[in-house]
Amino acid sequence: MLPWMTYEDMYDAALNQSEQFWLGAAQRVTWKQEPEIACRMRADGWHDWFSDGTLNTCYNALDRHVEHGRGEQAALIWHSCATKERQIVSYRELLGRVAGFAGGMHSLGVGKGDRVLIAMPTMIETAIAMLACARIGAVHVVVFAGYAGPELTRRIDDVAPKVIIIASCSFQGQTPIPSGPALNEALAAATHRPQACVIVQREACPASLLPVRDHDFRTLEQCEPAGPVTLRSEDPLYILHTSGTTGNAKGIVRDNGGHAVALVLSMDLIYGCKPGDTFFTTSDLGWVVGHSYGVYAPLISGCTSVIVEGGASASAIRALCHEHAVKCLFTTPTQMRLMRQESRYLSGAILPALARIFVAGEYADPTLLDWARSYFQRPVVNHWWQTETGWSITAHFFGLSEHEPVTLMNDIGRPAPGFCPTIIQSSPDEPCGEIALALPLPPGCLTGIWKDRAIQAPATYLDDTGRYYRTFDEGIIDGTRAVHMLGRSDDVIKVAGRRISGVQIEKIIASHPGVHACAVVAVPDNLRGERPVAYVVPVAADDRSVAAEDIIGRVNQTLGQWVGLRAVYFVERLPTTISGKITRKRLLTFSGLSRLE
Repeated sequence: MLPWMTYEDMYDAALNQSEQFWLGAAQRVTWKQEPEIACRMRADGWHDWFSDGTLNTCYNALDRHVEHGRGEQAALIWHSCATKERQIVSYRELLGRVAGFAGGMHSLGVGKGDRVLIAMPTMIETAIAMLACARIGAVHVVVFAGYAGPELTRRIDDVAPKVIIIASCSFQGQTPIPSGPALNEALAAATHRPQACVIVQREACPASLLPVRDHDFRTLEQCEPAGPVTLRSEDPLYILHTSGTTGNAKGIVRDNGGHAVALVLSMDLIYGCKPGDTFFTTSDLGWVVGHSYGVYAPLISGCTSVIVEGGASASAIRALCHEHAVKCLFTTPTQMRLMRQESRYLSGAILPALARIFVAGEYADPTLLDWARSYFQRPVVNHWWQTETGWSITAHFFGLSEHEPVTLMNDIGRPAPGFCPTIIQSSPDEPCGEIALALPLPPGCLTGIWKDRAIQAPATYLDDTGRYYRTFDEGIIDGTRAVHMLGRSDDVIKVAGRRISGVQIEKIIASHPGVHACAVVAVPDNLRGERPVAYVVPVAADDRSVAAEDIIGRVNQTLGQWVGLRAVYFVERLPTTISGKITRKRLLTFSGLSRLE
């Protein structure tokens, strides 16, 4: 049970009694040696959490639940939108398979500190590989299964994996795409050579195993089980590369102890989930949400996790929520927009077990959230976090008995414990600016950047004073601590010396009933410096009811003509990253243009 009744009590405890707060939160985790120190400054200027403690993340995710009577509870429920396969794996079964595969990796020479690159779609075997690495102290590096050879090459040479694990194929829609050619291309170009490759054979497209190099995943599962090794709290658990939307992809390093403490606290405090509850994220396991809330947070908390391969339809999501009594659904605004589009052919969702829905990953406009609340008849909220933080910077706190203020429900919420945001103003007369976070960051955040095959302090994220972490997101903080997001720093448009966020304009455009999705970017203007250009996806491709004049009129009426919106492009879709984020920088050269008004 949480020891706080109100948000202010919780936040003030984390702010003013930090050591006591986090050592108390650490009691939710099973330690081999319990920590007596919460935060310690490192020699390189960064910080470690619970550095005198030892534990094993896999033990916390599996063994302790089996020991405490949860062995027959479902740990993972998997559904493939591509093959229509389903699997339900209990905690006891998952522990057996993970321990066996961990023993198999031992037989290949993998040990503490070795990197293991996992390039697989969202499957039970992907989670097994991750947890097996955690069990023996290896560092997993999960990458998107659909990467072509050059992207794999870059990651292979960056982390120098001892072993690479792939599935024999992934899927685009329902079409199997063999993984072997991309792996062979990547290895031919890479300067690093792994000791072995492990293949998960899939019925849709089995692969031929190369002698000596390749090993069968399920054969390795039958090896002598390996027990959990004792690790220091600050030992690395995984490396996860950023999507690259803010520059070159960086290898974010996550620790074992701080990561476990933050995630298990967040499940109760933010999501309101207790042991035995079912949590469902639609994220690919290759992304940070999949890591945090597809695998680690639910399992460390003793919950059941639903994971899906491929893009789930509204009907599939509804069916999975109903069949498995999902309490909390975590998805993206893009997925929610697709659900809204499909829902025209479906009746309202009646899901008695579903308590709340969270979205993250990109901006969710109020009209989308209002639709989702009406459709699901449940609270639907946005929250803000980054690959670097691993969990929410700001959120809504459903584990507290105090109800969240209704006035905050359309925004990203208030800071989670340990996050202390401030605004770096671009000019003295404006309340908005880049959001920076005072150091040290709370547990669960990055412990460094993987560079030159070592963990280094993330100096590129610090401001000039070295006291703040730069988020590169712009916003406003009001008197209730609520943070209001305006978008990425490079999405802010400077019109005749005045600054306007593209997100502010997108909110207005998205309120038009004929608009399915939109994005706004800046283009150079000889007179004003910059001006906004809007890209709009209509609800229906042949819908002429939404016109450029309507959209420009709405923006002018709400913000004023000084904004200077004159060009509106209607497109069939918006360019996105593999994780579903809109890539605004690509819009100016995007080939999906269908008409200009």
